[in-house]
Amino acid sequence: MGTIKSGTFRSLAIRNYRIWAGGAIVSNVGTWMQRTAQDWLVLTALTNNNATAVGIVMALQFGPQIFLLPITGMAADYLDRRKLLIATQAIMGLLGLGLGLLTLTGLVQLWHVYVFALLLGCVTAFDGPARQTFVSELVGDTDLSNAVALNSASFNAARMIGPAVAGVLIAGVGIGWVFVINAITYLAVIASLLHLRVQDLNRGKRAARTRGSLVEGFRYVWSRPDLKALFMMLFLIGTFGLNFPIYISTMSVTTFQVGANEYGLLSSTMAIGSVSGALLAARRARPRMSYVLSGAGIFGLGCMLAAVSPNYWVFGVVLVVLGIAAQTFNTTVNSTVQMSTDATMRGRVMAIYMAIALGGTLIGAPFVGWVADVFGPRWSLGVGAAAGVLAMIVGLRYLFKYRALGVKLVQFRVQFSLDGHEVQLREQRRRQARVQAK
Repeated sequence: MGTIKSGTFRSLAIRNYRIWAGGAIVSNVGTWMQRTAQDWLVLTALTNNNATAVGIVMALQFGPQIFLLPITGMAADYLDRRKLLIATQAIMGLLGLGLGLLTLTGLVQLWHVYVFALLLGCVTAFDGPARQTFVSELVGDTDLSNAVALNSASFNAARMIGPAVAGVLIAGVGIGWVFVINAITYLAVIASLLHLRVQDLNRGKRAARTRGSLVEGFRYVWSRPDLKALFMMLFLIGTFGLNFPIYISTMSVTTFQVGANEYGLLSSTMAIGSVSGALLAARRARPRMSYVLSGAGIFGLGCMLAAVSPNYWVFGVVLVVLGIAAQTFNTTVNSTVQMSTDATMRGRVMAIYMAIALGGTLIGAPFVGWVADVFGPRWSLGVGAAAGVLAMIVGLRYLFKYRALGVKLVQFRVQFSLDGHEVQLREQRRRQARVQAK
């Protein structure tokens, strides 16, 4: 166990985290199977290769992250997260089963997919912040960065397995059974939540219910220049860059003209890079802003290369690079936000994080789908490239501005023992010292 405690997989030495991780990987595989099957259903069975329709489904599925933001953040801060997750996972499983039955009976229509995507988005809006912050209860703050990275590795390992399995099942038994199997996989994560040792959870101080607590999370983020910069970068890449269901499906069907198996293989290929990026992040002792910048820059470059890929195989190789860059960016932002946020505010701040990371799809996915339909899939990748470059510029501007003030926080060595208020006090003291010196 010595290597586990000090290495890439050290969080697995904690019993509760091992149980949770085991259930999560099964459920994550099912989730990616459903996403792949859903995109294929909309693109090939319910429309005539209409990328805009795929974008609308993504927007409906992720849009509720924005509209339910204040409520979902408060739920994660005030409610028992384990019980909340049991409820959300159960409902998500039932929704997958419902869509599967509609598809198997041949009754499914495009508006059905829209409705199920919206309902799933509403439940996911509550599930996301609770799931993200529940990790700190499983491992504590010491191993939080490692556990976040391992969660990302699990999610992206599932991305590597799920689409490939979905492609085989779509060709073999049909799309409907993919949805039904996904519904069954939710039983694994529910079982893991029920078997946790509740007494071993690291439950910190709960936030006090006060007037104005709904907007307190926004005030907290607004008072933190580092969080504002990170969230702006996340908005750019999350909204206009991370639209891979559109990129991969339209490039597969329109540009390279391949079938379901090859389409699933491309999604899995990108996941190889994502898993690699997450495992690299797990090895690091702490996240640094330099990784956020490099992730954004390489992501932009990768989208440019993907846009000009001459054939299916070159495109697949570039997707590996894109997976590493995207995962480096996402994992580092996630860890940085959680580790530098006060525990009593973490749920509300992570709700804002989730709203930006997923809710931006409400704007970006229809737009990127429209670009793919009107100008071609390669131009839609150009939108992602521009997003990566702009995000890197935002990060560099933040770096140079606060380095000029001498703030150690932005010298890419974040002091996670300090919360946001203490960082502000340091800035104030530094400025006061300069005034006194004059």
